[in-house]
This record gives sequence, structure tokens and C-alpha cells, in this order.
Amino acid sequence: MARKSKATKKPAKKKAKTTTKRVAAKARRAPTKKSNKAKKSKKAAKPAPRKAKKAAPKKKQKLVGEGDYAASRTFLKDQSNFVKKNKAKIPAMGKEAERALDGPEGNSLRAAEQEAMSRSMIE
Repeated sequence: MARKSKATKKPAKKKAKTTTKRVAAKARRAPTKKSNKAKKSKKAAKPAPRKAKKAAPKKKQKLVGEGDYAASRTFLKDQSNFVKKNKAKIPAMGKEAERALDGPEGNSLRAAEQEAMSRSMIE
């Protein structure tokens, strides 16, 4: 009795699996190749696409009230610029305002302050 070696059995099995895989892969690929050719011919028949018009830029919505960020940024910028420009004058301005409150126009300044406070949301 002649024995078959293990080496001859394994390659035969591998070849059978590979050929089956190759055939299955070719079968899967075949329809896609045909559809690609069909797509190419349809694309050639279509006219060249027109350039899309640029959409008009959207206008930014303006937030008003406590959410008005643009006004807040402007206020903070103006305030810091005022302090930079008048850094040396600020103590003198404070003393001048104190004298004005103690002087004859003090009552009208306090009335203006009360009116402004009545309009504000801070109590």
C-alpha cells in the first residue's frame, strides 16, 4: 500500500478553495463593471453642468436686550479706551463730581440718578 504524503493533500485543497474564491469574486465584480460602463455612456450624453450661483451671504441677526453681544463689546471697548486716555484725569474728575453733589446742582443730579435707577432692571 502506498501512502499519500500530507504535503500533496494540502495544496490540492488550497487550490480548490482559491479557485472557488476567484470565481465567486469575478461573479460579484462582473455586474459592477457593466453598470460602470453604462454610467459612463450616460454621463457622456449629458450636457456640461452649469456653474452654480453663489448664495447671497446671510445677514446676521441682530440681538437686542441682554443678549446684545455687539453692544456689550462696543461698550467695553469704549470704556477701556476712555480709561486709557484719561488715566491721569480720573481722580480729579471724581473730586469734581463730589463737589457738584455737595453744591447747588446736587438736588437735580440726585433726581436724575433716581430716574435712571427707576428705569434700570437692577433694584
